[in-house]
Amino acid sequence: MGDSPDTLKVMVIDDSNTIRRTAETLLSKAGCEVVTAVDGFDSLAKIADFKPDIIFVDIMMPRLDGYQTCALIKNNSQFKNTPVVMLSSKDGLFDKAKGRIVGADEYLTKPFSKNELFEMLEKFSSRPLADSPEPPVV
Repeated sequence: MGDSPDTLKVMVIDDSNTIRRTAETLLSKAGCEVVTAVDGFDSLAKIADFKPDIIFVDIMMPRLDGYQTCALIKNNSQFKNTPVVMLSSKDGLFDKAKGRIVGADEYLTKPFSKNELFEMLEKFSSRPLADSPEPPVV
């Protein structure tokens, strides 16, 4: 894994080992550089070192939940423009609204599909993923 500028750096913050492993596997196969964190505190220690291009954060986590984590990320001048996608097992309007309030850029309901995950990456990245079809040359 090189530190080439073309590598999309993705952080996945979730207390579920399954979600972390699944996301890491899918993203790594697509050529992303992935770092995972088990909760908000863990992520805050890693964000400064890793400087992710996009952050996926679970809402329901112990100690520091996804809303608090997102608010802390967005309140940091260095990371306020980093896209944050909230992950939730509930597809509730309240959760989405609350996510917007703390500055979340998007919202993904778990369990998410590979396509949904990649759609989020492509939405916030100007770089095509290794797994995506090449755009037609006009």
